[in-house]
Amino acid sequence: MTKIRAVLFDFSGTLFRLEHDSLVEHADLLRALTAPVGVAEGLDIDPVQWERRDLDGDLHRELHLKALTAVGAEDPGDFYDRLCSPPYWQPYPDTAAALGCGLPTAVVSNIAWDVRAVFARHGVEGLVDEFVLSYEVGSVKPDPAVFRVACERLGVEPAEALMVGDSEEADGGAAAIGCRVAIVPPLETAERPDALLRVLREHGVA
Repeated sequence: MTKIRAVLFDFSGTLFRLEHDSLVEHADLLRALTAPVGVAEGLDIDPVQWERRDLDGDLHRELHLKALTAVGAEDPGDFYDRLCSPPYWQPYPDTAAALGCGLPTAVVSNIAWDVRAVFARHGVEGLVDEFVLSYEVGSVKPDPAVFRVACERLGVEPAEALMVGDSEEADGGAAAIGCRVAIVPPLETAERPDALLRVLREHGVA
């Protein structure tokens, strides 16, 4: 089996999770809004537009404000701002150790805002070699193009890269170009202390 020479990580539900006391009452909605695929049930949102939300920051805001308004959020604009605010994103306990695994790393995320500030807030931005964000590269997972860009930027062949994510459907798309894929559950951060390190060890990393 080809040796792993680089690791690609998903952002939401893999390295970080949207968690804050002020958001607890909307936990079910948050899971739907941050899920990599699908539209929250009962929301009158065009699924085609929803699938494109991570390519366009304005569309992302528009659709999320519509969803938040539909479920009765008191201040949809403020709520949305919190969704995109670094203090509301918490790292998993082993995020720093996983990013510091000793191999080139890339964050590959379906996202419509710049997550680099989240990494900077927690002092781990310097552990990421490349950020491959959908709104910057014009493609969303599971499109193989996203993973291809990440591998090219890290200077490795797809077979030499491991994609670690929380979605078989979205992150599993890396397998189409020959990457290995490992899936971790998007549990609360306190409930998942070492899943990242475990999958890295399983694939001969760290």
